[in-house]
Amino acid sequence: MPLSRRLTTGLGMATVTALAAITVTPPAVVAAPAPAHVTAARDAASWLAGEFTDGSLPGPFTPEDWGLTIDGLVALSATGVDAPARQAATAQVARHVRSYNSYDDWGIEGFTDGGATAKLLYAAAAADADPTDFGGYDLRAETLSLIATADAGHQRGRITSRTTADSGPDASNTFDQSFAVLGLARSGDLPQDTVDFLIRQQCAAGGFRLYPDAADGPSPSCDDQPGATLDVDSTAMAVQALLAAAEDGATGAGDAARKGADWLVTQQHADGSFGGSGPTTGANSNSTGLAGQALAAAGRDDEAARAAKALAALQLTAGDGGAAAADAGAIAYNTDGFTAAAAAGITETDRDQWRRATAQALLGLAQVPLGRIGLDPPPTSHPNPTGTASPTVPSTPTASPTRTTSPPPTGTAGPTPSVTSPPATSAPTTAAPPTTAAPPSTTPAASGLGGLPTTGAAIGSYLLVALLLIGGGVTLLVLGRRRAG
Repeated sequence: MPLSRRLTTGLGMATVTALAAITVTPPAVVAAPAPAHVTAARDAASWLAGEFTDGSLPGPFTPEDWGLTIDGLVALSATGVDAPARQAATAQVARHVRSYNSYDDWGIEGFTDGGATAKLLYAAAAADADPTDFGGYDLRAETLSLIATADAGHQRGRITSRTTADSGPDASNTFDQSFAVLGLARSGDLPQDTVDFLIRQQCAAGGFRLYPDAADGPSPSCDDQPGATLDVDSTAMAVQALLAAAEDGATGAGDAARKGADWLVTQQHADGSFGGSGPTTGANSNSTGLAGQALAAAGRDDEAARAAKALAALQLTAGDGGAAAADAGAIAYNTDGFTAAAAAGITETDRDQWRRATAQALLGLAQVPLGRIGLDPPPTSHPNPTGTASPTVPSTPTASPTRTTSPPPTGTAGPTPSVTSPPATSAPTTAAPPTTAAPPSTTPAASGLGGLPTTGAAIGSYLLVALLLIGGGVTLLVLGRRRAG
């Protein structure tokens, strides 16, 4: 058969195949959140933007809390609210990289917090900054330098902290590992070792443990640790990181994300809310926000909508805010916090908790996956038939609250994430080093989730390819006939 005929036939078949694929298997797309929930997310972000001073959010003991500021920056980026506040926060975080991921400000030199470095890497990407030159630091290179190598045995691939005799031991955890996976996927090639280590933190039930370390030292895997505590927040973070890794083509990430999402669904309360573990076991907006975001990322639209409804019930409005009506938009940590604020307003003592709760809770209202913040346009309150494209995971999930930490005045503890605490505890920070936030990858997923949709895929691009194939086929057909003549 002449070459021209082979090309014509081949392209014709390719065109038919492409059109059939478009007709039969359109790209999976996560449903857009309800317009009312998008409005609630934007109201929450607007309130949070008003809490910034000179580009940073304060902590309970310091004028700037860089972990909380990064959480606020991510929240503003997810909703697209207040560009000047986002830009100011990005600039301030870039100027204070070492204030967050080291103890230099406390006179303890030589320490680098792995989790904080990974969170910075993700935040830079989510804020559309250059992660390889953020405040003069190459955060991608720094994060890679803190990943345990082959000589670490079963800890290979773990994000670690560079410790000193004065800084205390490394306390990196599943939050930190999730940020590392997200940040590396977002900024370039994702090492499979980092994904493998994160997957080993998942127990057979599907949930993830928060700490990879047992009482007698690092534990090889979740199933190797007797009585490991499965954590909603850690699972929600891991699910989103693994979805990003699956898009990047990482082996095993899709299946692990699906199992994690399945477990999250089993943890959802009847009213749509979630609780964490330890001191955050009760239903709270931090855990619900992170879980709802993970459920949306995994394509569990019904469960994500129920979580959003539970979050909306904790949001102050001008109509039901009572004495706190001036703080409309803010989201309470739990029902007790909402009731107290409506009766007496938000006190200065409690305001820190409201900032932390709002920054994380609104993510469950906006429902933009961590891996897509800064890549996908923020949701709008106008109905969108396509929604946000994101990796879909069949089945049930549960999530837990996001943590933030601030550098301690002494170097006793490692980078343990601090959770927004219940009303009894006024401030949700721990005396531990900085924490991290999560990022994602944008390449199409290859394996794992069975039904992982291509994140960010738009039907327009598929139609364009089809038209190009048809045009190319017609052109070659004409050329072939001319040559035959």
